[in-house]
Amino acid sequence: MGQQRAVLIVLDSLGIGGATDADRYGDEGSNTLGHIVEEASHGRADLAGIRQGPLMLPNLAGLGLFKAMQLATCGEVSSEPACGAWGVGVESSKGKDTTSGHWEIAGTPVNGEFHYFPDRVPTFPPELIDEIARRFGLSGVIGNRHASGTQIIQELGAEHVESGKPIFYTSADSVIQIAAHEATFGLDRLYDLCRLTRRLVDPLMVGRVIARPFVGTEGAYIRSPNRRDFSMPPFDETLLDRLVHARRAVVGVGKISDIFAGRGISESRKANGIEGTVLATIQAFRGLPPGGLVFSNIVEFDSEYGHRRDVAGYAHALETFDALVPDLLNELGEGDLLILTADHGNDPTWRGTDHTRERTPILVAGPALRPGCIGIRRFSDIAATIGTHLGVTATAHGTSFDWKGESDLRA
Repeated sequence: MGQQRAVLIVLDSLGIGGATDADRYGDEGSNTLGHIVEEASHGRADLAGIRQGPLMLPNLAGLGLFKAMQLATCGEVSSEPACGAWGVGVESSKGKDTTSGHWEIAGTPVNGEFHYFPDRVPTFPPELIDEIARRFGLSGVIGNRHASGTQIIQELGAEHVESGKPIFYTSADSVIQIAAHEATFGLDRLYDLCRLTRRLVDPLMVGRVIARPFVGTEGAYIRSPNRRDFSMPPFDETLLDRLVHARRAVVGVGKISDIFAGRGISESRKANGIEGTVLATIQAFRGLPPGGLVFSNIVEFDSEYGHRRDVAGYAHALETFDALVPDLLNELGEGDLLILTADHGNDPTWRGTDHTRERTPILVAGPALRPGCIGIRRFSDIAATIGTHLGVTATAHGTSFDWKGESDLRA
């Protein structure tokens, strides 16, 4: 095992286009990063006093981000030099959601089918809502449709506060989201409601039940940072499970522990904001023993900007993270490995408010690195590579890539 350690950071929703099956999801032509670049180049991603002009990501570009996008969308490799090993991730699981993306990154593709709720009103089965209300002592729920989370709390927040009925809604993902006011409904009560709902929808194979607490007054409701995801556990063993079984440290930062229902996680650290998540990642890594993994998710790209179709906000968020990349690289010691990737796309120029089916970047860094293209890879190759690096056999679904040397392109 030696002194090897690893850091894996998911830049939630940073797709780079090019998915060959995007048309099956109505997403043909979507490209989260590409369209942000395009909008910024035309002055359509400016924020007064905050950012303006072309998208500036010098550190991510140096690791090969834009080379990866070119390979994903054009099938070509740019001659521009990069200091990282870079490639493209392709998801084999069906869907385009957080759960399937993260599980496959951890080495376990989702071969079964999650349940998705139809885009109609009401969206949830009446018998399910009636049973939730009966068991929890509710007079009913409101919403019960597909919706943007930030919009629906503005539309129904006052009614919720007055009636005490929680707001139920969903999206194109396999998810039930429940919004409630922290002060009037109660945060712990919301978590209890989500736990009950989680138990009741397990037979339906719903991926996640998400608590969406909010605060404020009518006309000015905002989400609080106390979101919690109540997920199904992975269907099969993941790299995280194998690391924990081998008595290795696995520190989940952000919503990682929630995504894996706490399984394969030896320690969980909550974090808020891009800067806060990077800082929590660095702090976790500083105390990480040899053979350990820090696995982080930066959710704000997705939740704050992708779903809200906020191009300028997404551009600013990317530039914020880019400025923090040197801090991450400076923490890497001899034998350490850093991988940056994404779980799906969420093109802020696309119609609707849902995720988009895209390929994703795989950016690799570490003192032992030899820069070069690692090609077009499966999501599960990331788990295989980390497992090889840490001396733990990963799952059977991935093939380790040689980040210490050049690799041929692989379709």
